[in-house]
Amino acid sequence: DQAFVDGIAASLPELPDEKKARLMKAGLSAYDASVLVAEKESADYFEAMMAAGAEAKAAANWLNNEYFGRLNKAGMAIADGPVSATANAAIVRMVAANTISGKIAKDLLDIVWSEGGDPEAIVEARGLKQMTDASAIEKVVGAVIAANPDKVEEVKAKPKMASWFAGQVQKQTGGKANPQVLNAILKRRLRLPEEG
Repeated sequence: DQAFVDGIAASLPELPDEKKARLMKAGLSAYDASVLVAEKESADYFEAMMAAGAEAKAAANWLNNEYFGRLNKAGMAIADGPVSATANAAIVRMVAANTISGKIAKDLLDIVWSEGGDPEAIVEARGLKQMTDASAIEKVVGAVIAANPDKVEEVKAKPKMASWFAGQVQKQTGGKANPQVLNAILKRRLRLPEEG
């Protein structure tokens, strides 16, 4: 009878197409949503990251571009992976809050992968927080500019060379300088034209 059919329908889990549509409504591209719903474990892991406070698009990018790649390289299934959804969510949240840079996030994932531990505690204990203090970044930029007058002249002819300076500053700060703050300081100090 119809009541029996309705009861079975109500007890069915969310189907992949329904889940994909729901993830796309949360802001994911069709591709990202498809990758995540391809396996139930991946979808569950992603949803656990969101439940732990990670923003949907950032969590999907992190999983698809970083974590799943490492799992594949190690020949592991998501259920066997050494990093919990909560730990990955913490890393994604710290990048979103500008506590750490994308480069430091990858290094942090390596640490959590091999040693375990709470990502936030590791960032504190190892001093991995991103430098956002403009005056501290300004000092490093000043030192790099002073040490490389020939490159300063080259930048005048080729403004794209400013990325060389950014790389030198990141090398000296261990990749901790906030990229937006750094680029703004370099533009001003090297008198680069506004793009566009």
